Amino acid sequence: MIVDDDSVLPFQLESSRLRGRIVHLGPALDSILTPHGYPEAVAHLVAETATMVVLLSSMLKYQGIFTLQAKGDGPISMLVADITSAGDMRACASFDPERLSHAQEQLAALSFDESAQNHLAQYLGRGYMAFTVDQGSHTDRYQGIVELKGASLVDCVQHYFTQSEQIGTGIVMAVGKRDGHWRAGGIMLQHMPEDQKNPQAGRGNVEEDDWRRAMVLLQTCRSDELLAADLPPRDLLRRLFHEEGVRVYTPLRIHQSCRCTRERVENVLRTLDPEDLAQMQTPQGRLQVTCEFCSQSYDFDPAPFLAQNGIQS
Repeated sequence: MIVDDDSVLPFQLESSRLRGRIVHLGPALDSILTPHGYPEAVAHLVAETATMVVLLSSMLKYQGIFTLQAKGDGPISMLVADITSAGDMRACASFDPERLSHAQEQLAALSFDESAQNHLAQYLGRGYMAFTVDQGSHTDRYQGIVELKGASLVDCVQHYFTQSEQIGTGIVMAVGKRDGHWRAGGIMLQHMPEDQKNPQAGRGNVEEDDWRRAMVLLQTCRSDELLAADLPPRDLLRRLFHEEGVRVYTPLRIHQSCRCTRERVENVLRTLDPEDLAQMQTPQGRLQVTCEFCSQSYDFDPAPFLAQNGIQS
């Protein structure tokens, strides 16, 4: 089955044995962003985070949840996206509207360029980026953390691979709207650790000339190509790398899906103390919880939760 929108397609360049992924996101991304009504800069960064989590997770073999989180001291304090090994993805952001408005006045020159070579990561300020693989209780959780460094989200991720993993990595990405709907696309090329004889050089068994040529070809990819709904990923890869020999593999379908349930929210409420519960009560005396990922609201009677603390409502 050929999957185009909302998919990640693994591929390999036969001439150099470089491996990569190409991501196309359309309706799934739009359904994540639209309910939140984020300001433009926030929505753009959430879309980039969602695209990046698909690219990064698809390079790993895991069964569980892969999470990408960026936290900083800027007006956008957190970006987070996660995806299951089955392709269920969600993403959200936390930000201070007043600080963001003030920062936008100071950083009025920041680009909303559709390509990943923007400077929007400056809204995060100083902080860190974390990559987490959670495969459940039977496997130790893996986490990698690196300082936020660079003008764009792509810069930050490439800094991680340079500093922490020492894996040669090339990424192009684009985020934008087409006919009023959000779209995103990205391509990532990497050497895998088992192919590397010289990790410091980041080239391993791949010849230096092959790596340079692949990076030059990758950078010729235009934003409008990545965002085009009528240009299938396979065709774009062949357009970019036809002389390298492109082999594609089975694509994975990506879905917008949140894991919140009424039962899970209820379990969280049972762990809170009376003071926290009191702060959450509405003027009507109810407990109302809204999921930060999907904006689903859950309404509860506070009495059972107060009773477990020996308090009668």
